[in-house]
Amino acid sequence: MTPRFSVTNQLFRNRMYLLVVGVLLSLLQGCASGPNANPADPLEPLNRTVFQFNDGLDRAIFKPVATAYKNVTPAPVRAGVGNFFGNLLDVRTLINNVLQANPREAVETVMRLGVNTVFGLGGLLDVASEMQLERQPQDFGQTLGVWGVGSGPYLVLPVLGSSSVRDAVGTVVEGSTDVVTNLPDVPTRNSLTVLRVVDLRAGFLQASELLDLASLDRYAFARDAYLQRKRAGVAGRGPAVAPEERFDLPEAGQKPPPARTLAPTNRTNPGTAPN
Repeated sequence: MTPRFSVTNQLFRNRMYLLVVGVLLSLLQGCASGPNANPADPLEPLNRTVFQFNDGLDRAIFKPVATAYKNVTPAPVRAGVGNFFGNLLDVRTLINNVLQANPREAVETVMRLGVNTVFGLGGLLDVASEMQLERQPQDFGQTLGVWGVGSGPYLVLPVLGSSSVRDAVGTVVEGSTDVVTNLPDVPTRNSLTVLRVVDLRAGFLQASELLDLASLDRYAFARDAYLQRKRAGVAGRGPAVAPEERFDLPEAGQKPPPARTLAPTNRTNPGTAPN
């Protein structure tokens, strides 16, 4: 019998490819650095090339599809879809809270999952947030940071976008804990994967429009925003990790954590680290 095509299997292979690429790029970091290199982005020439590829792909496919989805889908339905995938994301958060030895956060996440799954119609309604049980996403990249693993250089991944070597490793590992990508039924798995990608992109339509209007250098703006989020996450509990090494990405509709402004670079030499 010929096996049916699975979007998930392809995504897993892509994650493995990205991991290998990330490791190789980290080894080449010294070669990419120069006297004028941005110390936070030693791989900037390659990153810009990947960024342009992602931007073209987004403008040609993801943004038009997400725009159509937003225009034809009623807001309550979109909210339900977002809540459903957010409830599945809480499973990943629970695992990482356990790995980070965060007992209070782990218990709260268990409560969120229980309340939203039972009383929120399988997660379509975010009842837990109304009970002051707010979602606090955690990922394996953050867990690695708690364990003392450095973030490595800034890295733009094909399709996935802004990352780092550490987070690229986390992305691969998270594939084994993702509820959607581990569903046994291939058509259901593929349909949910596509819906999740479209819903996620639709949630960032306004942000991408602001990026187009506010930035002369879209790459630099996206990079600095990513690095700023890394420095603005919750205070680290791991003994070997400074607070600025912990980070969360805000969910759609959720207020981002308070951010510290990045120190400006030297105007006469943009690649020079600030004092």
